[in-house]
Amino acid sequence: MRFLIVGGSGLLGGELVRRCSAAGHEVAATYLTRPGETAGVEWSPLDVRRREDVGALIGAFRPEAVVNAAYRQADWTTTAVGAANVALAVSAAGGRLVHVSSDAVFSGAAIRYDETCVPDPITPYGAAKAAAETAVTAIAPTAVIARTSLIIGDGGSPHEALVHSLATGRERGVLFTDDVRCPVHVADLATALLELAASGHHGVHHVAGADAVSRYELGLLIARRDGLDVDRLPSGRRADSGVPGPLDVRLECGTTRRRLRTELRGARRFLR
Repeated sequence: MRFLIVGGSGLLGGELVRRCSAAGHEVAATYLTRPGETAGVEWSPLDVRRREDVGALIGAFRPEAVVNAAYRQADWTTTAVGAANVALAVSAAGGRLVHVSSDAVFSGAAIRYDETCVPDPITPYGAAKAAAETAVTAIAPTAVIARTSLIIGDGGSPHEALVHSLATGRERGVLFTDDVRCPVHVADLATALLELAASGHHGVHHVAGADAVSRYELGLLIARRDGLDVDRLPSGRRADSGVPGPLDVRLECGTTRRRLRTELRGARRFLR
């Protein structure tokens, strides 16, 4: 297949690019500031906020499948408008679209959210992601919207970097004991997204790990894996901190799991 990975230089995008390339697919990828490191890939600079540029690139490459992993947490235009621009371009050129969304679209009031739940965001980033979902659904109704949770790698994710900084005293802060998510390994997530791209499925899918863990427990798992002193990890409660955001958000992935061959492991397993 001809794949285009939008946002290919990030943690998830880079994994998608590597897996596409290793599987023998023809793959191109975009970046905002610097290209990724995978060889044999056609790297193109792209600002998804520029509709004409998005349309021109997708129209020229004419991919069979596009995975949009581009976002910026503090930038509504990139996250929401950029997603609409990608959906418009894919609809014009033809092909499959897999749009990567987030559990940030939920407030945490219900705690457990399956694929039928309607977004109720309480942060600007969550609102931008929810707006992106609405735009993609309206523009490209055959697209897959894949909501995921905290993405963990083998040392390359922001949460892993934070754990290392806290455990070694390079950074001050706490890991919340009441902030619960369903972390997913980047390799599992990338494999699942590519499987969805090659399938005939559409609509909302939840692609998260099997275990619901707090950010503090996740930090302990990472620290033990990496040989860090777990006693140096500071803990606290988000509810007491004044830091805005949802508390307990658990993505129920039952429908998606029944459709996928890819196993979505829990953090307690992939961080052993």
